[in-house]
Amino acid sequence: MVKFLARRLVNYIILIVVATSGTYFLASKTLNPRARFEGKNPPTPESTINRNLDQYNINPHVSVFHRFAKWVDMLFHGSLGQTPFGESVAWSMYHRMGVTLQLLILGSILGALVGVAAGVLSAVKQYKLTDNLIGGFSYLTLATPVFVVATILEIIAVQINKAVGHKIFVYTGAFSPGLQGGFFDHLGDRVSHLILPTLSLTLFGLAAYSRYQRSAMLDVLGSEYIRTARAKGLTRRSALIKHGLRTALIPMSVFFAYSFGLILVGATLTEIVFGWHGMGELLVTSIQQDDINTSTALVGFAAILILLAGMLSDILYAALDPRVRG
Repeated sequence: MVKFLARRLVNYIILIVVATSGTYFLASKTLNPRARFEGKNPPTPESTINRNLDQYNINPHVSVFHRFAKWVDMLFHGSLGQTPFGESVAWSMYHRMGVTLQLLILGSILGALVGVAAGVLSAVKQYKLTDNLIGGFSYLTLATPVFVVATILEIIAVQINKAVGHKIFVYTGAFSPGLQGGFFDHLGDRVSHLILPTLSLTLFGLAAYSRYQRSAMLDVLGSEYIRTARAKGLTRRSALIKHGLRTALIPMSVFFAYSFGLILVGATLTEIVFGWHGMGELLVTSIQQDDINTSTALVGFAAILILLAGMLSDILYAALDPRVRG
């Protein structure tokens, strides 16, 4: 198993280097940092523009290979560079990462757990009312854009707040600025802001995981070892739990690992709708602002997450399938 994971690690590191390098060259060729100086009255002197862009290593007049070599050198010295506004890229990502993790960890885990349970139930109750209800809900959710679901949740929250005469659900931002009070006051405020975006992510997780888990479970239900277990005297429930569920979870472990790795920069619309200033929003903002360093760093960070997700999926796969350990 150690050799298996070591080979995978080498492959993932190569992919990270290729993805990050490719992103830097692509961003350098498509983004235009000089655009924010254009159209000013009076015009900014060319020498001032070049000096400013050289300071942040984003001057298009300098060879892209030279800029990339300088960026790699900064990376080995622990720096991800600066934004066109003089802010540290690493510092911006550090603050945004904490905001996103608050939102995504709970939403991802809840979505996976509820989705897997719904998928198993749907497979066991194939073609019955339960299966049809779960399937209909899943397809309806997956067919609805994220911002529409988020907006519907906000409308429902407003109506509930009006009905109870108290602001139970808060749907803008991660916390209330200037809130006074102790620990539990701040904790309650964070929770009230967290409910709706977490619910939005959970609903989409439930819809996606339930479909995958249903398919995997249906394959298991018709397998010979389930029939053998039943023939040995196990009840249908015991055979499914002891033998079927573990096998059906193997492909789901891979799906969950990669989904969790991608979602840290993939929940962009959820963050924007609910006013959470996280990593997804930062990626969109960096592209809008022609920020080469930040966009490259974010893609590199996403690539590292995929590496970790891949390692996690390999470990989970080996833990669930003994054949891989050899």
